[in-house]
Amino acid sequence: MSDALINGVAGAGGGIIAQLITYPLLTVNTRQQTERDPSRSAAGDGAVRQILEVVKQEGWGRLYGGLAPSLVGTAASQGIYYYFYQIFRDGAESSAQDRWRKGIGDGSVGMFQSLVVAALAGCVNVLLTNPIWVVVTRMQTHKKTSNGPPIHALSCLREEAVNLAVVEHQPCRTSDVVQELYNEAGLWGFWKGVVPTLIMVSNPSIQFMLYETLIKKVKRRRALNTKGAEGFTALEIFLLGAVAKLGATVVTYPMLVAKARLQVKQGLHDDKRRQYTENIFGGVSNLRPNFPLDFVGKPIGTYDAITKMIHYEGLSGLYKGMGTKIVQGVFAAAVLFMVKEELVKAARVLVTRELRPINNSRLKTPS
Repeated sequence: MSDALINGVAGAGGGIIAQLITYPLLTVNTRQQTERDPSRSAAGDGAVRQILEVVKQEGWGRLYGGLAPSLVGTAASQGIYYYFYQIFRDGAESSAQDRWRKGIGDGSVGMFQSLVVAALAGCVNVLLTNPIWVVVTRMQTHKKTSNGPPIHALSCLREEAVNLAVVEHQPCRTSDVVQELYNEAGLWGFWKGVVPTLIMVSNPSIQFMLYETLIKKVKRRRALNTKGAEGFTALEIFLLGAVAKLGATVVTYPMLVAKARLQVKQGLHDDKRRQYTENIFGGVSNLRPNFPLDFVGKPIGTYDAITKMIHYEGLSGLYKGMGTKIVQGVFAAAVLFMVKEELVKAARVLVTRELRPINNSRLKTPS
């Protein structure tokens, strides 16, 4: 079994476990990011308060809205990312060894090469899995709404008084969201927010660069000459993964908010602060269906979202829900790294045990 396949499967397993543990925080964080009322920014950023409000008004199940496609997305994302990361990493290491034989470099992969490897793997992952995450974002932000004027399709941005009775106007099943996205924009609708998502590729790049840099520094201090994270305890991997994720999150968070804003449903009667143009023609909104330029992810969409957030909500709008994201992201990444490394170790042990009897049988001389 190749290292790429082992890392891909282990990454998928670690991602699923981390997702299950932290999903309620992820749901609340997505709602915080897409909250566009400046007057609610201070009160709406409390994760515990918002969790309790969701449970009271919509039930426990709403904290796990979109869990099924999210687990599929997590498994696919982690598996694809780690698989291609290992392939690109092996290529970088082979290239570094070739240069070393020619007297260039020390034979190891440097920080810049690690960044490029992670970025390439991240781009492949984003392009293949973005449709899943658009569906998940829609389902996480779907709310039971108060009695009042009729709503249109899935109501993701309603802001009526919470004291009114809440009712479910339309179920929020995966099939409903898929059909809604297709009706809005055809296949292009599944790649909404792809530009800020691609920009956010720098997040795992920074995360893995920091992680591997920390691993190397610890190895040097301990004079270890092992492969990967061998020789480290699960707790050490947990802490190193947490520190790496924290640094990456602080740098790239505004792009995460912009991505969520572009992916949620924009109501027909929302005011201009809720409308983001997603094409190069300023007068054409993304509410016109079957118009490909609305959904190809032109940079104007990301630019429009960021400038409107700053104008209507201030700089703090770029960091809505960041506290929740740091807690969720750091803990999820730490669990992911810990579980992944343990699964990789277990897989290598199993492969070694399977090969040992075969090798022993080959060494036996015929009688």
